[in-house]
Amino acid sequence: MSAFLNLLVYGLADGAILALAALGFVLIYKATSVINFAQGEFLLVGAYMFYTAFVVLGLPLIAAVAVGVVVATIVGVVVERFILRPMVGEDPISIIMVTIGLSMLLSALVQMFYGTSPKSQPAILPRGSVEFFGATVPLNRLLVILIAAIVLTAFTIFFRRSRHGIAMRAVADDQQAAMTMGISVRRIFALAWVLAAVSALIAGVLLADISAVDQNLAAFGLMVFPVVILGGLDSVPGTIVGGLTIGLLKQFVSGYLDPGLATVIPYVVLVLILLVRPYGIFGEQRIERV
Repeated sequence: MSAFLNLLVYGLADGAILALAALGFVLIYKATSVINFAQGEFLLVGAYMFYTAFVVLGLPLIAAVAVGVVVATIVGVVVERFILRPMVGEDPISIIMVTIGLSMLLSALVQMFYGTSPKSQPAILPRGSVEFFGATVPLNRLLVILIAAIVLTAFTIFFRRSRHGIAMRAVADDQQAAMTMGISVRRIFALAWVLAAVSALIAGVLLADISAVDQNLAAFGLMVFPVVILGGLDSVPGTIVGGLTIGLLKQFVSGYLDPGLATVIPYVVLVLILLVRPYGIFGEQRIERV
């Protein structure tokens, strides 16, 4: 039971971070129909920007988070305005190649300024442990689950209740109809990229705190693809279910079967879901009549 509870907590923590990262992916796809292959590098950049503010500049925690949010906002706006907007109307494969190039560019910039060795960062979350049904579980993992739940709830409320959230949903449903209602589609595109960068920043900071500030953060972001395929490319609730499912599956396979198998099991799930239900569990199946 102790091992099971530890694997459960670790899996939920990993799944919560994956859900945050996948949220940005889904936001971009829903609003712009762009598949962003640079989402993992957004985690990487967010974590290193926070490291720069918190460790290198020595800013307080709140100020470092604020700096990270500002930088993430700037990155999102710049990417949308100068890289993706000129590609509007181009072939989808061309846009995908641009996002792949963007991922390589961001990774290269991080390596150029920070090198490839892991960086030491003071712990943000407490490193203690708590007794939970007879098992000792790490406190920082429980706090990661709590923080991710709060952030995901805030995003959900934003989409359902706020003016900009409703505008984003309108653009996702029908861009032409949204334009006739006076909604600026370009601003919504920029907002989607900004929110994606901010959610990746939060995921990157949490992941770096429970692991390390290094290049492996981008590799963790690759598991966003099994998450969004499982939950649905255009489903925000699906990202939560998909993230938690992949996180738990990876930890249980690692704990009870083989750690090597755990690294590939998310992609096995990806292939199986594509074969059985290409639009994901909660994805919307689009039928085009010609």
